[in-house]
Amino acid sequence: MSETAEKLDAPGEEHRSRRSGGREARRAMRAAPLADDIRPVRAGLEGGRYAPLSQNDLERIHEAVLTLLETVGFANAIPSCIEALTGVGATLGEDGRLRFPRNLVLDTIKRAARNFTLHGQDPKHDMVIQGKRVHYGTAGAAVHLVDVEKRVYRESLLQDIYDAARIVDGLDNIHFFQRPMVPRDIPDPLDMDFNTLYACVMGTSKHVGTSFTVRENVKPALEMLYAIAGGEENFRARPFVSNSNCFVVPPMKFAEDACGVLEACVEGGIPILLLSAGQAGATAPAAIAGAVVQAVAEVLVGLIYVNAIKPGHPAIFGTWPFVSDLRTGAMSGGSAEQALLTACCAQMAQFYDLPGGSAAGMADSKLPDIQSGFEKGITDVMAGLSGLNLVYESAGMHASLLGFCLESLIIDNDMLGMCQRCVRGIEVTDAALSVDTIADVCLNGPGHYLGHEQTLKLMQTEYFYPAVGDRFSPKEWNEKGKPDILQRAIAEKKRVLAERFPRHVPRSVDEKLRVRFGDLIQLPRSGMGG
Repeated sequence: MSETAEKLDAPGEEHRSRRSGGREARRAMRAAPLADDIRPVRAGLEGGRYAPLSQNDLERIHEAVLTLLETVGFANAIPSCIEALTGVGATLGEDGRLRFPRNLVLDTIKRAARNFTLHGQDPKHDMVIQGKRVHYGTAGAAVHLVDVEKRVYRESLLQDIYDAARIVDGLDNIHFFQRPMVPRDIPDPLDMDFNTLYACVMGTSKHVGTSFTVRENVKPALEMLYAIAGGEENFRARPFVSNSNCFVVPPMKFAEDACGVLEACVEGGIPILLLSAGQAGATAPAAIAGAVVQAVAEVLVGLIYVNAIKPGHPAIFGTWPFVSDLRTGAMSGGSAEQALLTACCAQMAQFYDLPGGSAAGMADSKLPDIQSGFEKGITDVMAGLSGLNLVYESAGMHASLLGFCLESLIIDNDMLGMCQRCVRGIEVTDAALSVDTIADVCLNGPGHYLGHEQTLKLMQTEYFYPAVGDRFSPKEWNEKGKPDILQRAIAEKKRVLAERFPRHVPRSVDEKLRVRFGDLIQLPRSGMGG
């Protein structure tokens, strides 16, 4: 019990009796599970209260985008890309650049898929991507795992990807799992792509995002996904994996290998995250508005590309402009400018009524420390408040995408719960205005609300409580041995990795995969709980 509550209990036996009943009721409420639709935070809460761009700003950015696509266009298209895009009205200039008439751009936006679902293997993790509904998840291609106990960075391994997936599988406030690391112990591109995906889909039943190096690597992955889904038709009806596709090399050139991957994934029924990742001051303009313009232009070309191959195929408007520290040229993912860029990109997705995804939570800090906390908290909450549908990179990432930390997943789950509570805002109803409650407490009650019926009713549905965050009084903290959040996260990570081995993919299916693909599957069963 807090010191404040102790003082409130002091004046007399009647108050002690009232308070004791209140405490017991609150303990009972804490133990009772909540239905998903009344939890204080949950996937898909609606944001949009923060808007750095005015309506006039949005329209000026849009006009600049149309001008660039008509006059500058894209270079380095592969033959199949040229065929698809000229087939819907793009023009190929003598300089080899594809240009896009504004009517083609506007018509594609009008006809593009929206309000679709990104599925989990378990339907309880399905995410409806529409409007300003907000979901937080991981992403990245970190090449290091952060060992917080030794305070060192080591190369990330395939086992680390599986471990990250199974930790995320049990964290309520991380809604999807996009591959956050690359397995440095698997150098071959086919082996790497296949095993990364295998580790992800075996480690979590949430929606998974992954990448492929070249077109040829998509086919065996699709065969695996179809087998896990129980057939190709089942997967196409509920695709639980999306492709993070960097089809563009900023500024405004196609990435040839990624274009082949995009075509294969669309044909195979995989939703596409159209990802433009220019770096302001390096591969995108240093002006924040200019970086947004270029990213929007690049992603709209990807949208035209996808719809030229298969009209209405689910694609995510993935504007991911990054920030440079202009003193050094290094990326600065935890900066205020990054938070602004991401929020502006969310607004542009809403301007077009397209499902939007962008990045936040990419701490520059190397460890889960105070710097990491303020960088992740500020960028993630601004992304949510702006109504971004899919907030990638939101948990676990350090060193501006170079390092990933399993303990940070656990800490960031608390942080994201607080972000979602901010996104949810407050409800102003007659009951919430509390006139009758205030009158009851002041005129009939003990002069406080600790045991009041309204308090007990709202304590779980109105308030978010961190799992590892410290809310002890100084006295309690001292009595418990002065724990800190990192110590608690380390202990929780070790507990989860010792106990949690997801079994949503039946053993019989895994055995068939291991027979079919043989030595291609390199994650040993011993690392998956046997």
